[in-house]
Amino acid sequence: MTPGEVLRLRLENHALTQASFRAPQDVVAWFGAMQAQDYLGSLWAIGLRMKSATEALVESAETQRKIVRTWPMRGTLHFVAAADVHWMTALLAPRVMARNAARMKRDFGVDASLIARCRDIVARALEGGARLERSAVYEALEARKVRTGNSRGLHILLCLAMDGSVCLAGRQDKQHTFAWLDDWIRPGRQLSRDEALAELARRYFTSRGPASIQDFMWWAGITAKDARIALEGAAPGLSHEKIEGREYWWKARRSKVRKAPGVSAKLLPAYDEYTVAYQDRAWLVDSASRLSKMDVLGPVAVVDGRVAGLWKRTLGPDGVTVAFRKSRRWRGEELDELTQAARRFGDFLGLKMRIAPR
Repeated sequence: MTPGEVLRLRLENHALTQASFRAPQDVVAWFGAMQAQDYLGSLWAIGLRMKSATEALVESAETQRKIVRTWPMRGTLHFVAAADVHWMTALLAPRVMARNAARMKRDFGVDASLIARCRDIVARALEGGARLERSAVYEALEARKVRTGNSRGLHILLCLAMDGSVCLAGRQDKQHTFAWLDDWIRPGRQLSRDEALAELARRYFTSRGPASIQDFMWWAGITAKDARIALEGAAPGLSHEKIEGREYWWKARRSKVRKAPGVSAKLLPAYDEYTVAYQDRAWLVDSASRLSKMDVLGPVAVVDGRVAGLWKRTLGPDGVTVAFRKSRRWRGEELDELTQAARRFGDFLGLKMRIAPR
């Protein structure tokens, strides 16, 4: 398999060759977790993989408790399907907390005893299924003499989310709210550690393959030992091949890679799983490209699997304007396809779309 064939198969597994999902929770469950610190961008990441979607429809899946936004892995915000949030957070977050414990204590005065105290305070504030904005949670903590200034409150909430106590619970009047996780989402199935690792690997290699074990280990934030256990559990359903000296794994569904007809062009948001979910992103950018490694993690225009430029949206009173920054010369059919992708983005927002002149 060549790098180009790898990218074409990744596009298909990422549901970017053809949008195939009908509901936001189906998209999120397919991926296991989708990076979501850029909130509006993460809504588009879900919507562009659906047959038909609007921003309001995707956002409603969060308030309807079908998907959950929290910190299950790498200390980074992700969307997770409701059925997966408990086992995935329990599997992955403790290692992040352990690795950051000394820094939390040194920089913010946050340690296990403070978190236990804050857990009791926040539990009372959120009892009965309450949803509170972050400022209201801070007020409850300050009332009990817990300082929240200088980012301390945010790190307290981060710890409470990673230990499975709280989660984000959608927006009220455009302000994000927090809820008590077990009240917001009833605990689901119980998995042993090895079962959870294998399930995580199945989701990863099915939705993002072909990928290496190093890619998986980076994405999940796990040790090499756990990555090997995970891959061993998932391997019976996977194919693998050595490509340029490294073993790559993917879901065994076909005997050869099918090349999609015509030009495939997509506008991806910042931190989309297609760009962020791999340790090695070298194949995503042409050697002649003027883009940096960090540019690839921003909002990108992808043509036939490779990043061909950047894009930016600007909301105005009469619609949304999309501006492109090319990393190479675009052919006419590529620009046509990217213009169509921009129109789809405008439809997702329910706004009239225009392309900014260059």
